[in-house]
Order: sequence, then C-alpha cells, then structure tokens
Amino acid sequence: MATRADSLEPICDLRFGQVGIANLRLLQNDPTGVEAELAHKVESAPALFARTALVLDLSHLDTLPDDTQARALLDAVLSAGMLPVGLAYGTSATGELASRLGLPVIAKFRAAYEHDTRPAPRAPAPAAAAPTVPTTTTSLHHAQPVRSGQQVYAQGRGLVVAAAVAAGAEVIADGSIHVYGRLSGRALAGALGNEQARIYCTDFRAQLVSIAGHYRVFEEVPADLDGHAVQCWLDGDKLMLARL
Repeated sequence: MATRADSLEPICDLRFGQVGIANLRLLQNDPTGVEAELAHKVESAPALFARTALVLDLSHLDTLPDDTQARALLDAVLSAGMLPVGLAYGTSATGELASRLGLPVIAKFRAAYEHDTRPAPRAPAPAAAAPTVPTTTTSLHHAQPVRSGQQVYAQGRGLVVAAAVAAGAEVIADGSIHVYGRLSGRALAGALGNEQARIYCTDFRAQLVSIAGHYRVFEEVPADLDGHAVQCWLDGDKLMLARL
C-alpha cells in the first residue's frame, strides 16, 4: 500500500543554518533583576532587542536552578519583551533541566561554554593611530554586500567583507572582522569569547558592535566616529572605539 510520502509532494523542507540568537549569561538567580535589566535594554533599543530569540546560559551560576526557579527566569525574560528559545550547552544536569522544561539545548554555544572554563588572556589595547593589520589568509572573504536581514558567520576564523553591511544585516566572526565599506548593521567579533578580536571598518555607521560578548548599541553614532574609518577593541572589560 502506497504511503502519503510515496504519492505526494513534500510539504516542508527542514534545514539547519546560522540564525541570530542572543546568549544571556546569568550571573545571579534573580528573576526580578533579570526582568528589570532586560526590559531596560529593550526600551533603550527596541529595534534590536524586542522579541529577540534568546538562549539562557546557566553555567556561571553557583548552583543550577531547580524547575520552579528556571521557569521563573524564563517568565522574566518573556515579561521583559524577549523570547527564550532554549538553554545553552552545559552539564548533563542542564540537559535534564531543559528536557523537563520542554526546551532544547542549543549546541551553538557549546564551544563558548568550554572556552569559559579556561582563563582568557587580556587583550592589549592597540595604538589608535596605526593598528597592525593582521594576516587574513585564513579569514572568510565575502565580496558581496550584506543586505538587511542577512547574516554572514565566519566560524573558527576572521571575516573580511569587501562591501557594505546594510542596516539590519549582521556579520559575525570567531576572530576579527574587517569591513572595507560602510558598516551600518551589526558586527560581532570574537563570538566564542576571543577577547583579542578586533573590528575594523572604513565607514562606521553601526547599529551595534560586540567583541567577546561586550557590546555597544548606537541609536545615533557619535559625530567624531560617524562615517569615518574606525577600529574597536577590548581594554579589559571595556569596549573601546577610535578613529583610524
């Protein structure tokens, strides 16, 4: 007897790809505090944060929340205006908690979790006037414009974009990012925690820049940076920006 699969065209096409998911690293088991902090971020930049898909990283808490506490944290994220979609990779207990909550464990953040178990080197601040240009032979080279709604991810390496990055577009790299054109969207370097990563662009008009999870949102780009060649780097926990 013929089955439906034998006689009809498929009605869906399941694929895996890179998607923009925020990673919320919880440092305290405090639902009220989490809701307040996230609500402030959503209010300050709703175009970037409202209804953002978000993964909860519980690996930095002293103890793993129980089911009731975890549900309270999920409710806090929802109340703030973001959408929790899973738990970040952690221990087997994290996987069991995710199963009881009916959520997936997102493997995308596995490498970031394992990286954080080792001390990260502090990145020295580069000279503001003439930074050293790093070797890009192993970088991903992207020659086409990155249009609004598109994402380019350089996994395990740097990214060189020889075109513009539009508002609403996103470029991500585990290493450094070079944009030889207008950067109007989001740029996230050091995506797996590399604090030595840098961001360089020749025309800075970004909505957001991030290095190793330290980010800055721009409702309006400061006049001294707007339209200029700019570099971004980390000085300790502070995200620095300067004209080239």
